[in-house]
Amino acid sequence: MATDLIRYDVLVQQALRGVVRKVLADGAKDGLPGSHHFYISFDTNAPGVKLSPRLREMYPEEMTVVLQHQFWDLSVSETGFEVSLSFDKIAERLVIPFDSVTGFFDPSVKFGLKFEAVQAEGADAPVAEKTGKARKTKPKAEGDAPVATLPKKPKAPAKTDTPPEDAPAAPAAEAPAEGETGTAEVVSLDAFRKKK
Repeated sequence: MATDLIRYDVLVQQALRGVVRKVLADGAKDGLPGSHHFYISFDTNAPGVKLSPRLREMYPEEMTVVLQHQFWDLSVSETGFEVSLSFDKIAERLVIPFDSVTGFFDPSVKFGLKFEAVQAEGADAPVAEKTGKARKTKPKAEGDAPVATLPKKPKAPAKTDTPPEDAPAAPAAEAPAEGETGTAEVVSLDAFRKKK
Protein backbone atom coordinates (compact mmCIF):
# COMPACT_ATOMS: atom_id res chain seq x y z
CA MET A 1 0.00 0.00 0.00
CA ALA A 2 1.32 3.44 -0.93
CA THR A 3 2.34 5.87 1.80
CA ASP A 4 -0.07 8.77 2.29
CA LEU A 5 2.24 11.75 1.89
CA ILE A 6 -0.68 14.17 1.74
CA ARG A 7 -1.98 13.01 5.17
CA TYR A 8 -5.68 12.94 4.33
CA ASP A 9 -6.43 11.81 7.89
CA VAL A 10 -5.01 15.07 9.24
CA LEU A 11 -6.81 17.18 6.63
CA VAL A 12 -10.18 15.53 7.34
CA GLN A 13 -9.73 15.96 11.08
CA GLN A 14 -8.87 19.65 10.63
CA ALA A 15 -11.97 20.12 8.47
CA LEU A 16 -14.21 18.43 11.05
CA ARG A 17 -12.73 20.54 13.86
CA GLY A 18 -13.57 23.52 11.65
CA VAL A 19 -17.24 22.50 11.89
CA VAL A 20 -17.02 22.64 15.70
CA ARG A 21 -15.24 26.02 15.52
CA LYS A 22 -17.90 27.48 13.18
CA VAL A 23 -20.84 26.23 15.28
CA LEU A 24 -19.34 27.58 18.52
CA ALA A 25 -18.37 30.90 16.91
CA ASP A 26 -21.94 31.35 15.64
CA GLY A 27 -23.26 30.44 19.11
CA ALA A 28 -20.95 32.94 20.78
CA LYS A 29 -22.10 35.67 18.40
CA ASP A 30 -25.85 35.00 18.13
CA GLY A 31 -26.68 32.50 20.90
CA LEU A 32 -27.63 28.88 20.33
CA PRO A 33 -30.43 28.58 17.76
CA GLY A 34 -33.64 26.71 18.55
CA SER A 35 -33.14 23.68 20.76
CA HIS A 36 -29.51 23.11 19.72
CA HIS A 37 -27.09 22.38 22.56
CA PHE A 38 -23.72 20.69 22.71
CA TYR A 39 -21.90 17.99 24.64
CA ILE A 40 -18.18 18.61 24.19
CA SER A 41 -15.62 16.09 25.44
CA PHE A 42 -11.97 16.99 25.64
CA ASP A 43 -8.65 15.59 26.83
CA THR A 44 -7.81 17.43 30.06
CA ASN A 45 -4.10 16.60 29.61
CA ALA A 46 -3.80 18.07 26.12
CA PRO A 47 -1.45 21.03 25.59
CA GLY A 48 -3.17 24.38 26.10
CA VAL A 49 -6.08 23.10 28.22
CA LYS A 50 -6.57 25.37 31.23
CA LEU A 51 -8.60 24.12 34.20
CA SER A 52 -8.46 24.84 37.88
CA PRO A 53 -6.44 22.31 39.92
CA ARG A 54 -9.73 21.20 41.50
CA LEU A 55 -11.29 20.31 38.13
CA ARG A 56 -8.09 18.70 36.88
CA GLU A 57 -8.14 16.43 39.93
CA MET A 58 -11.81 15.56 39.36
CA TYR A 59 -11.27 14.90 35.63
CA PRO A 60 -7.69 13.64 35.23
CA GLU A 61 -8.11 12.32 31.66
CA GLU A 62 -11.29 13.47 29.93
CA MET A 63 -14.12 15.85 30.71
CA THR A 64 -17.48 16.45 29.04
CA VAL A 65 -19.21 19.81 29.37
CA VAL A 66 -22.69 20.80 28.21
CA LEU A 67 -23.29 24.13 26.52
CA GLN A 68 -27.01 24.77 26.75
CA HIS A 69 -28.43 27.33 29.20
CA GLN A 70 -25.87 27.17 31.99
CA PHE A 71 -22.78 28.70 30.39
CA TRP A 72 -21.47 32.25 30.10
CA ASP A 73 -18.92 34.35 28.23
CA LEU A 74 -18.28 31.92 25.39
CA SER A 75 -15.44 33.22 23.22
CA VAL A 76 -14.00 31.43 20.20
CA SER A 77 -10.64 31.89 18.45
CA GLU A 78 -8.98 30.07 15.58
CA THR A 79 -7.27 27.66 17.98
CA GLY A 80 -9.87 27.04 20.70
CA PHE A 81 -12.62 28.40 22.90
CA GLU A 82 -13.13 29.68 26.42
CA VAL A 83 -16.29 29.36 28.47
CA SER A 84 -17.42 30.02 32.04
CA LEU A 85 -19.37 27.33 33.90
CA SER A 86 -20.37 26.75 37.52
CA PHE A 87 -19.25 23.57 39.29
CA ASP A 88 -20.64 22.97 42.79
CA LYS A 89 -21.58 26.68 42.94
CA ILE A 90 -18.02 27.74 42.08
CA ALA A 91 -17.53 29.68 38.84
CA GLU A 92 -14.78 28.27 36.63
CA ARG A 93 -13.25 29.54 33.38
CA LEU A 94 -12.18 26.77 31.00
CA VAL A 95 -9.79 27.21 28.08
CA ILE A 96 -10.17 24.38 25.56
CA PRO A 97 -8.05 24.16 22.39
CA PHE A 98 -9.83 22.55 19.43
CA ASP A 99 -6.98 20.02 19.19
CA SER A 100 -7.96 18.70 22.65
CA VAL A 101 -11.60 18.02 21.68
CA THR A 102 -12.33 14.28 21.51
CA GLY A 103 -16.06 14.44 20.85
CA PHE A 104 -18.83 16.82 19.87
CA PHE A 105 -22.52 15.90 20.05
CA ASP A 106 -25.70 17.91 19.43
CA PRO A 107 -28.51 15.73 20.84
CA SER A 108 -31.24 17.99 19.45
CA VAL A 109 -30.49 16.72 15.94
CA LYS A 110 -28.53 13.58 16.84
CA PHE A 111 -25.34 14.84 15.19
CA GLY A 112 -21.95 13.85 16.52
CA LEU A 113 -18.26 13.90 15.69
CA LYS A 114 -15.57 11.77 17.29
CA PHE A 115 -11.96 12.79 16.94
CA GLU A 116 -8.98 10.47 16.99
CA ALA A 117 -5.33 10.97 17.81
CA VAL A 118 -3.17 11.25 14.72
CA GLN A 119 0.13 9.38 14.60
CA ALA A 120 3.38 11.02 13.64
CA GLU A 121 4.27 11.03 9.95
CA GLY A 122 5.69 7.79 8.60
CA ALA A 123 3.98 5.54 11.14
CA ASP A 124 2.35 2.52 9.53
CA ALA A 125 0.12 1.42 12.40
CA PRO A 126 -3.55 2.43 12.35
CA VAL A 127 -4.57 5.63 14.08
CA ALA A 128 -5.59 4.97 17.70
CA GLU A 129 -8.45 6.68 19.45
CA LYS A 130 -7.53 9.15 22.18
CA THR A 131 -10.01 7.59 24.55
CA GLY A 132 -8.64 4.09 23.98
CA LYS A 133 -12.18 2.70 24.12
CA ALA A 134 -13.59 0.36 21.52
CA ARG A 135 -16.60 1.56 19.61
CA LYS A 136 -19.38 -0.22 17.82
CA THR A 137 -19.85 0.32 14.12
CA LYS A 138 -22.74 -0.33 11.83
CA PRO A 139 -23.13 0.24 8.10
CA LYS A 140 -25.44 3.08 7.04
CA ALA A 141 -26.62 1.18 3.99
CA GLU A 142 -25.53 -1.75 1.87
CA GLY A 143 -21.95 -1.11 0.74
CA ASP A 144 -21.43 2.07 2.80
CA ALA A 145 -18.41 2.41 5.05
CA PRO A 146 -19.13 1.79 8.74
CA VAL A 147 -19.76 4.76 11.01
CA ALA A 148 -19.40 4.93 14.76
CA THR A 149 -22.47 5.14 16.95
CA LEU A 150 -22.78 6.78 20.33
CA PRO A 151 -24.19 4.81 23.25
CA LYS A 152 -27.88 5.30 23.99
CA LYS A 153 -27.06 7.16 27.19
CA PRO A 154 -24.33 9.79 26.71
CA LYS A 155 -21.45 9.95 29.15
CA ALA A 156 -22.46 12.02 32.16
CA PRO A 157 -21.30 15.60 31.67
CA ALA A 158 -19.48 17.53 34.31
CA LYS A 159 -21.92 18.53 37.07
CA THR A 160 -22.79 22.20 36.90
CA ASP A 161 -24.97 24.30 39.15
CA THR A 162 -27.89 26.50 38.27
CA PRO A 163 -27.13 29.73 36.42
CA PRO A 164 -27.31 33.18 38.00
CA GLU A 165 -30.79 34.47 38.76
CA ASP A 166 -30.96 36.50 35.54
CA ALA A 167 -30.16 33.49 33.31
CA PRO A 168 -33.07 31.51 31.78
CA ALA A 169 -34.04 28.24 33.42
CA ALA A 170 -33.03 25.05 31.66
CA PRO A 171 -35.95 23.01 30.32
CA ALA A 172 -36.40 19.38 31.28
CA ALA A 173 -34.61 16.92 29.02
CA GLU A 174 -36.72 15.63 26.19
CA ALA A 175 -37.34 11.90 25.85
CA PRO A 176 -36.83 10.43 22.37
CA ALA A 177 -39.98 10.44 20.27
CA GLU A 178 -41.78 7.15 19.74
CA GLY A 179 -39.83 4.95 17.34
CA GLU A 180 -36.52 6.72 17.98
CA THR A 181 -33.72 4.64 19.42
CA GLY A 182 -31.76 7.40 21.11
CA THR A 183 -28.61 6.58 19.11
CA ALA A 184 -26.85 8.91 16.74
CA GLU A 185 -24.50 8.37 13.88
CA VAL A 186 -21.04 9.80 14.35
CA VAL A 187 -18.58 10.63 11.63
CA SER A 188 -15.41 8.62 12.15
CA LEU A 189 -12.14 8.95 10.28
CA ASP A 190 -12.08 5.15 9.91
CA ALA A 191 -14.82 5.49 7.31
CA PHE A 192 -12.36 7.31 5.03
CA ARG A 193 -9.39 4.94 5.43
CA LYS A 194 -8.56 2.09 3.09
CA LYS A 195 -8.61 -1.30 4.74
CA LYS A 196 -5.43 -3.41 4.48
